[in-house]
Amino acid sequence: MNGMGGTIPFTHLGRYRVVRELGRGAMGVVYLAEDDALQRQVAVKTLLLPDDAAERRHLEARFQQEAKAAGGLNHPNIITIHDLGREGDWLYIAMELLQGVELRDRMAGELLPLDEALDIAAQVAAALGAAHQRGVVHRDIKPGNIMLVGGGHAKIMDFGIARMKTSQVRTQSGTMMGSPKYMSPEQVGGHPVDHRSDIFSLGSMLYEMVAGVPAFSGENLGHLLNAILHGQPPPASQFRAGVPARLDDIIGRAMQKNPAARYQDAAEMARDLGECLVGLGGTRSIPPRAAVANVDPYATTAITPVPELALPEANGLPLARQFESSTGLRRLVEGTQPEGGPARARSWGWVAWLCAYLAATAAAIAIALK
Repeated sequence: MNGMGGTIPFTHLGRYRVVRELGRGAMGVVYLAEDDALQRQVAVKTLLLPDDAAERRHLEARFQQEAKAAGGLNHPNIITIHDLGREGDWLYIAMELLQGVELRDRMAGELLPLDEALDIAAQVAAALGAAHQRGVVHRDIKPGNIMLVGGGHAKIMDFGIARMKTSQVRTQSGTMMGSPKYMSPEQVGGHPVDHRSDIFSLGSMLYEMVAGVPAFSGENLGHLLNAILHGQPPPASQFRAGVPARLDDIIGRAMQKNPAARYQDAAEMARDLGECLVGLGGTRSIPPRAAVANVDPYATTAITPVPELALPEANGLPLARQFESSTGLRRLVEGTQPEGGPARARSWGWVAWLCAYLAATAAAIAIALK
């Protein structure tokens, strides 16, 4: 049996008959499979456990956490998890088979119509609101993790680095996990991350959908991370005519450096995006705010925010003292290169700061970028 990556090492995973490979991600291979019991096709994500006992336990816990994070959510804009199992040294997650186009590919073509960009962002915000109610922070919201099916219905995928409030998996404090172009300043700086980090990432993604250029860019990874920490992108309306001031305000609020200044609830952002969409004459795909707020009637607690970061908003977030730049940067550059963008004016003060920043982390960056 052959797939995109060669011979498939098994014919069945539990009750699922493997048909062919669909793709590969950071934590495994995804296959098209047939559920013989229910007579339906599913996507099955697999992970081959390594021989090293410590690494094996960590990866198994991470994989199971992904299944639990997404499997505990029931929302039309979040991928549905059907099953979690093990076959020998292979772990697998059976999930809803999505047939559509990734938002990343949709954005690679012509500029998205404003109403489409707003509608997609509103759907994602509504889904994040439901996830956050259940104590799940995605931590990697980006166009590659959003699938558009059925003519524009958005689905959040890949909860591989999601954090659950009751998680038994703990990531090392001061490391970075996520896709660099859409990470929040607290992720870049190695600070504690909560649900407001997802809101920043959504704001950055929406900015790019509307403006046609990334909110943050740089000549290399160090410049990109510095831009996220301290840069301030111009309003999206400067790149595109017809962007209402209200939309600039929504994006700007979502992308505040200080988490305390952002939207504190993704459902509120969904509501504002829906109202802005109606103002453009578009059609809302998300339920009204009351329905969003009550997606999970069994949730009894909300996420407890981490203590507010005391910092001047204009100065952004510094690197955390415990930030382990070599580990964090190595994870980021693995298979990832930041895209270029429009040139930004640089002041001498910024250049001086950057020199100091690069001098402090030059060794780590040099190792990571090899």
